[in-house]
Amino acid sequence: MTGGNKVLAWQLLPSSEADIAHIRKKCRQMVLRKAALSAGVSAVPIPGLDIVTDLSFLRQTINQINVEFGMSPEQIERLKPEMRIVAYEMLVGIGGALIGKVITREVIIHVLQKSGLKKLVQYSAKIVPVAGQVVSASISFATFRAVANQHIEACTTIATQMLAHQVT
Repeated sequence: MTGGNKVLAWQLLPSSEADIAHIRKKCRQMVLRKAALSAGVSAVPIPGLDIVTDLSFLRQTINQINVEFGMSPEQIERLKPEMRIVAYEMLVGIGGALIGKVITREVIIHVLQKSGLKKLVQYSAKIVPVAGQVVSASISFATFRAVANQHIEACTTIATQMLAHQVT
């Protein structure tokens, strides 16, 4: 969990389903704020500014989500060896491409390329003044939110499974 902007590196996996639900809600609220910021930048008609901002915001957001759920690379390394193995097996099974990894610009670019059509529409919409900027901002918001919320759901699933594994 976080205390202000300072990340508590010792936080490991959530300890109850209530914790998981609280973290999920907190992360989804954070995603809404960051997506709105991303959309605001996308509305500014400066070529390339939106891409740089999206990459930076998305990388930061994914890293923050991982920390909140106790799934940053450092946090996973602090797990007991048997739980670490279970965590990595679940990551492979679910396909959590952004969980337990150092999130780099290249990883984010790969994720955003999966929504390449949306970016193409976004850039072509910038040609039309005002309406194009609104469309661009809307697409940026929707893409950012979809990618980040998908990541939250993957983290929620893994955290729930890890919790069940600890109980048994």
